[in-house]
Amino acid sequence: MLHNDYESQSCSIAGALEVVGERWSLLIVRDILLGLRRFDELQAHLGIARKVLQTRLQRLQEHGVIERVAYQQHPVRHEYRLTDKGLDLWPTIVALMKWGDRYAPPEGGPAVLIEHRGCGGTVDEHRICERCGAKLKARDAVGRPGPGASPNHPLLRRAAAQMS
Repeated sequence: MLHNDYESQSCSIAGALEVVGERWSLLIVRDILLGLRRFDELQAHLGIARKVLQTRLQRLQEHGVIERVAYQQHPVRHEYRLTDKGLDLWPTIVALMKWGDRYAPPEGGPAVLIEHRGCGGTVDEHRICERCGAKLKARDAVGRPGPGASPNHPLLRRAAAQMS
């Protein structure tokens, strides 16, 4: 029987997998980093069952990776934002993305390109701006649609909405 926990493992990797090792967790974090913060946006983009998404969001919230914040009062509606703990997953997301760009890219190339907000330079797999050499954190960077972005990619939808 395959267990859902790593109780018998005493290492930091096992501890991290307890929090974000489930199939959907890092994809949820990725989407929040891309600007999808509302339940329906996350559900539509991920194609995940509503109950599964609700459970994963609740688990990430319990572990302090995300917080649920009201963005509207009448009626009350919430969105999900990364906490500092959640933002600290950005290096992991970048490393997985860069690995995927190299070994499992979407047709057409990378779906997301990361740029330094400060100078517009591209960001490498070490999270260093290739133009100015700055070591970046999540808030220093912005995702742009890459050549492999599908037509319904959230970055393309956001760009289209800004133009209209």
